[in-house]
Amino acid sequence: MIRIRYMQEHDKEFWYRLDKHLPETEFGNKVRERRGYVLLKEDTPVGLLRYNLFWDNTPFCNLLYVDTDFQGKGYGRKLMEHWEADMKSQGYGMVLTSTQVDEQAQHFYRKLGYRDCGGMVIDIPGYEQPMELFMIKAI
Repeated sequence: MIRIRYMQEHDKEFWYRLDKHLPETEFGNKVRERRGYVLLKEDTPVGLLRYNLFWDNTPFCNLLYVDTDFQGKGYGRKLMEHWEADMKSQGYGMVLTSTQVDEQAQHFYRKLGYRDCGGMVIDIPGYEQPMELFMIKAI
């Protein structure tokens, strides 16, 4: 059985096993603001999604991650569809996400109906990375 719920304080250990980017000072904020989800399979957490509001008015998926042993089974799709439905129920008409151009995630997002809408190059010494590809979808 698959279940998706908002992240909770007791998810912290699991969360940081998969999410290496969220500062610990922000975890409590995500819980309070209901800006993250946990996907459970048979009551075991196996995936997560967290988001913010881009420009304070557009949902932006910051991170989607499914535990390695559970990838390729449709759980990422379920998390995205759940998030999109939640955002639509809150009155939003579009959502955004991004991925680096050298990552395979862009193909996954395109299969879900996302399309390219721009990019950003970060070339500041010490912060360099491949171009960040932004993707958009009407919901």
